[in-house]
Amino acid sequence: QMQLVESGGGLVQAGGSLRLSCAASGRTFSTYTMAWFRQAPGKERDVIAAISWSGGFTYYVDSVKGRFTISRDNAKNTVTLQMNSLKPEDTAVYYCAAALMYWRSAPGPREADFGSWGQGTQVTVSS
Repeated sequence: QMQLVESGGGLVQAGGSLRLSCAASGRTFSTYTMAWFRQAPGKERDVIAAISWSGGFTYYVDSVKGRFTISRDNAKNTVTLQMNSLKPEDTAVYYCAAALMYWRSAPGPREADFGSWGQGTQVTVSS
């Protein structure tokens, strides 16, 4: 299990940007696939971006392609999600998650395969 702590959420106007960060504990961060999920009110929690343990593979859900970028720094045990051109429909609680040496291409990583989760950070995009 990894301990994950998200930061960087907040309120932003449509068209703006936010950068989410996730700090992970443990010395084996470089063996974990990291992902960002989000859950809007009344909806299920869905994966939006993921990056493999080496950073060699990334996944994005169609709705964020071209707007969001996931990256990781294995030396600092961090994963970030740069969110640009934000839309009101991006409003949700965003969660960081980790899965040991896991990768699943299309249709993308599954929530059930991630064993470590952060507490979530709220992102609100006003119109």
